[in-house]
Amino acid sequence: MISLSPLLKREKFDVILITGDVYIDHPLTGTSVIARVLDNEGYKVGIIQTPDWKKDRDFTKLGEPRLFFGISSGAMDSMLDNYTPLLKSRRDDRHRKYRSLKPDRAVTVYSNMVRKNFKNSPIVIGGVEASLRRLAHYDYWSNKVRRSILLDTRADILAYGNAEHAIVEIARRYEKGQPLDGIEGTCIARNHVPKGFKEIPSFDDVSNEKTKFCEMQMAISNDADLAQKTGDKFILQYRSHRYTQKELDHIYELGYSRTVPPEANYFKGMQFSVVTHRGCIGNCSFCSIALHQGTHIVSRSEKSILGEIKRLTEHKDFKGYIDDLGGPSANMFGMDCDGCGVNCLRCKKLDRSHSKLISLMGKARQIEGVKKIFVRSGIRYDIAVDSEEYIKDVTEHHTSGFLKIAPEHCSKDVLILMNKYFSGKLDKFSQTFQRASKGSGKYLKYYFIVAHPGSSEKEAEELKLFIKGLGGNAIVQMFTPTPMSASTCMYYTGVNPHTGEEIYVPYTFREKKVQKEIAMTAEHSRKM
Repeated sequence: MISLSPLLKREKFDVILITGDVYIDHPLTGTSVIARVLDNEGYKVGIIQTPDWKKDRDFTKLGEPRLFFGISSGAMDSMLDNYTPLLKSRRDDRHRKYRSLKPDRAVTVYSNMVRKNFKNSPIVIGGVEASLRRLAHYDYWSNKVRRSILLDTRADILAYGNAEHAIVEIARRYEKGQPLDGIEGTCIARNHVPKGFKEIPSFDDVSNEKTKFCEMQMAISNDADLAQKTGDKFILQYRSHRYTQKELDHIYELGYSRTVPPEANYFKGMQFSVVTHRGCIGNCSFCSIALHQGTHIVSRSEKSILGEIKRLTEHKDFKGYIDDLGGPSANMFGMDCDGCGVNCLRCKKLDRSHSKLISLMGKARQIEGVKKIFVRSGIRYDIAVDSEEYIKDVTEHHTSGFLKIAPEHCSKDVLILMNKYFSGKLDKFSQTFQRASKGSGKYLKYYFIVAHPGSSEKEAEELKLFIKGLGGNAIVQMFTPTPMSASTCMYYTGVNPHTGEEIYVPYTFREKKVQKEIAMTAEHSRKM
């Protein structure tokens, strides 16, 4: 139980946030950001962390909020957090840095406990679990299409993606007794479809016809007002809010304490990370970022970022090291666009010089009290390859030991399905890195995925040889179909939704394990 805002005796919290994670007052944790934003607006915020879903008192100990409960599973979807790709429980995994305390389908469980104890209190759901289950979706863990989580939780409204704008507007609406319709970045259930909304295939249609599921997949976007019929209701998605640089600067300057409690020691390696931007222009088929943070880059100002680093040097725990400087892909900072609708990676207007990032890193290194700034969030080699100066800079000054990149596979056909096919760019990037790191002992660490749609044992054999050719240093992961991604659509339907062509999908656990075992025979690879 954490109270952000001091209360007078008998006074209620305005908002009570419930999270499945240990609460850390840090800009990398969604609950903390939402709490800080609300607190900054003058709302009194209480936080319940990792509640025991079997105990009523864990949900009632702060009383009933004046405005609403805000519920999230935490930084990860609870099913992804609790199970391996082969559906084995992670709870007893001795190799994990932390033990998940959240129940399966945590957002639904927490919401139902709140509804049980506070029948009339409004519920707002958000975070990754709610965001990526906001419409009908294939659920790998039950092997079926499920309806919007909004209905299963009986919540009043769902805030998807980065929800700072939405949560403040929701609080204001409740404060004034106004309806919740029309808030950017939210979903609600209504009896009709407003004018201007695009109606996508219904829940019944996508549950029974895989062609309709593919049609829905191609229509889903954060930048559209969508409506999906589910039973006698319509799930309405209002397009997401387009954040500005000024808004991001404000959000990340809200005075987070960055105190890491003992039960969250696994977070220590991220305590002094600095977020530079939001969004990702990569559009990888298997990734959830596009439907969570969006496909447009919004960068913080250089002044704001440098100011944050200067403040970190005064933190009592700071030893001179910035744990990470970046975002979903570290080298997308400064690649902001106006959202013209063109795929940014193929846009001729995209500034690939990395000049803004090179300037930022150079100035950050000069700040008194900073010994080293690491780039650990990984970089997009297909973009970095166009700036030899950036590769040299990040290799010489911001890499310790190894630099992470993610080719994901070597098969052209699989890479096309992943939306990761960049012919010749990996070789060019590797050669530039090797020149820049010569004599330093630094190396590249590669990430790969097996058992992705389109991959058979033949492609796994190709990957094994490819990894050996790289000299190993690879982490091999097994594909997990997460809600609402294009790759998950391929997995469920056996069809490429972009072309309508049938594709091979490895469905059995046996074949998935065989593919991983084949790739893992490459020297120096390690499991993940």
